[in-house]
Amino acid sequence: MQYRTLGRTGLRVSEIGYGAWGVGGVQWLGGNDTEAKKALNLAFDLGVNFFDTALAYGNGHSENLIRDLTKQVGRSNIIIATKIPPMNRQWPAQCGVRLEEVFPPSYLRKSVQASLRNLGSDFIDVLQLHVWQDHWLEKNDWQQELIRLKEEGKIRYIGVSINDHDPESAILLAQSKIADTIQVIYNIFDPTPEDALFSLCKDASIGIIARCPFDEGALSGSVTATTHFEEGDFRALYFKDKRPIEVEAKVVALKTLLGEEAKTLFELALRFCLSNPVVSTVIPGMRKTVHVEANAAVSDGRKLSSAVLAQLKQHAWPKNFYP
Repeated sequence: MQYRTLGRTGLRVSEIGYGAWGVGGVQWLGGNDTEAKKALNLAFDLGVNFFDTALAYGNGHSENLIRDLTKQVGRSNIIIATKIPPMNRQWPAQCGVRLEEVFPPSYLRKSVQASLRNLGSDFIDVLQLHVWQDHWLEKNDWQQELIRLKEEGKIRYIGVSINDHDPESAILLAQSKIADTIQVIYNIFDPTPEDALFSLCKDASIGIIARCPFDEGALSGSVTATTHFEEGDFRALYFKDKRPIEVEAKVVALKTLLGEEAKTLFELALRFCLSNPVVSTVIPGMRKTVHVEANAAVSDGRKLSSAVLAQLKQHAWPKNFYP
């Protein structure tokens, strides 16, 4: 496993982090806690030290599973990033919504206390706001509360997980240098963070956490024209109607780029993210040990060539499948 510095935090994080939304259950069907615990432990054994979760993932269940991991491996040996859900429970944050409806100071503190209990920890390494709008920078009471929590030792660093497919919504955030980390969708289909956000984050030494490297499974090659997800599974909405047919067509075209530099689609997808030096860590969802083994193996120091990266630009796909 290779490691990178998470921006100005100075934390050394594994290139492949652990995206723990899926192990929280509820919106992801087909998994179980027994397999999830095996996956979490194997990830640690293979060098993964960065675990990204959220209070909303399984109503705290994802955080509970990470707590169980820390009991086995030691809290000081892993880096935990979690997120405060919007108080109005609206993902993504709608333009114009008032900050008081989403992250009032008392709610921030209450949420941190809940996450600390779930995690069985005295502190959170990176506390992230789970949605974002740049106009919230006009207020500073939320910033002051987070600073107080930091001074109290309950959180170490402040992060923001920005809206789906909307890196432009965090331009002012990056310029303000308030956030130590920014989490953003970044993958072959959506490379738009490269346009402006990444350079601003590099200048401000803000750590970049790249999420959805497989586009919720589209870039793993597991979604075809005949794929069907059960009702209640998040992917049933994400890949509704004729979207699987569209995905398969895009993926068939991508497969022409497979070869010595990347033999599988998931390897191509991860190497795309890791080939950008601005990215500190990429956090694929890993609910099963087979996923952990395959993803961790990609962190071997090899990057895609400029020629392949140039070809991948032709496969960008402007879309938003989120509800």
